[in-house]
Amino acid sequence: MINSRPITPPLNGSGGKNYFSDRIERFKREDMTDWSSAFTLLDTMETFFDSHVDLLQRKLQRHSDRLKLKAEEALKMRDFSAAGDQIAENFEKEVKSFKLKVSSRMTKLASSWQSAKVVRTREKISFFFGVMSLLFSALMFGLAPEWVHIAYTVQGLYLLPLRAYIYKKRAWHYFLFDLCYYVTILNFVYIWFFPGSPALLVACYCLSHGSLASAVITWRNSLVFHDQDKVTSLFVHIYGPFSFTVIRHFYPNAEQRFPALRELPHLNPLHALVLSGGLYLVWQLLYWKFVLIDRREKIESGQRTTSMSWMLNNKRGVIGKALCSIPPNTRIPAFMFGQLIYSVVTELPAVYLLYDSPFWSGAFLIFIFSVSVWNSGGFYIEVFGRKFERELEALRKELAESAQTRSGRSSPTDDSTSTLSRLTSEDNLPSFSPNSDSSHSSPTLDSHPLPNIESGSEPNFDGLQMKTKKDQ
Repeated sequence: MINSRPITPPLNGSGGKNYFSDRIERFKREDMTDWSSAFTLLDTMETFFDSHVDLLQRKLQRHSDRLKLKAEEALKMRDFSAAGDQIAENFEKEVKSFKLKVSSRMTKLASSWQSAKVVRTREKISFFFGVMSLLFSALMFGLAPEWVHIAYTVQGLYLLPLRAYIYKKRAWHYFLFDLCYYVTILNFVYIWFFPGSPALLVACYCLSHGSLASAVITWRNSLVFHDQDKVTSLFVHIYGPFSFTVIRHFYPNAEQRFPALRELPHLNPLHALVLSGGLYLVWQLLYWKFVLIDRREKIESGQRTTSMSWMLNNKRGVIGKALCSIPPNTRIPAFMFGQLIYSVVTELPAVYLLYDSPFWSGAFLIFIFSVSVWNSGGFYIEVFGRKFERELEALRKELAESAQTRSGRSSPTDDSTSTLSRLTSEDNLPSFSPNSDSSHSSPTLDSHPLPNIESGSEPNFDGLQMKTKKDQ
């Protein structure tokens, strides 16, 4: 009989084992395949979203950085403007402080420069160089005349800029536009740039021996060695004619250094006056335009002083009296015309006599120099006399005050006062003429007090004061 029950597979043995293991492995493989596919999709989605999120984050970060930078810049600009205002205020304060320091320093320097000790030292230096300049000029004239024009130039390069600085500081710089400085510059131009020009030689020679040399008399220049201003004025007016006298008559082989002399063995009077007068008119027109016309307001208000206004204020001088007698509306043309006539007249000796005669040229220089020496003698005597009188007056006041404080014992004071009165009486004091000529080359004496001159020969009142106090 056939058995209808299905055959049960064996549980043990290789056949059963393979049956279940195959299905389990297949299930594992299929399950792993499904999960691996799922992980691949998730990774793809994660990568996609992560990249976009990261890109969005970067954009947001960049935008945030830009906003931060703008905010920082705005804050910086605000802080910078505030700091800039603070810096500007501090800078202005520092500038004001610096100006005050500089001003105080300049004031101290000015006061020290005007102190008695510095003034005495400065006057001693000026005295030393003035005397040595005179000595060397005399030695050069006798031993090496070819060096005279060089000394003229060197001293001019030192004295003229110094005068320009001092006169500018004192508001006297309009004096620098006068004829004497114009002629001095022309002299230097001829000596160093155009020594072969006969026309320039004639003009410089005539003007130097005319208006320049005669200004020593007109302006009453004096040989006061300790006064730098007076030494400079005398140098300007006398060294030009001195140099051209040496060049014309005493310079060895002068035609080689100054070729214009070959063409001028003698002067034609009319030709010489026309040449010098032409250069004079050039200066006069420039002076009239740029000084008397363009700067009339400053001159009339008294802010600036010119040679004409200074002569006009000098009522004691002949020129001042003549100018005061002329109506104001015609005063400038009259002054200019008078200067032209004066210039032509003072050039006549140079044209007709001095150019051809070494002897008369030397005599002319000695005469001009003697006038300056005479003026300096009057200046020193007057200065010493005034100082002597001031010291006596101060002593008299001191004794009078001491007498008032000791009114109870007045007899010694009266005796000392009577003694002092006898000492200071008119018979014992030196006589000083009130009309004595105090030489001056500039308005120094009018606008500034006379200098305090030190001298070993001045009277000493220490013994007299001690004796008086002892008697009291």
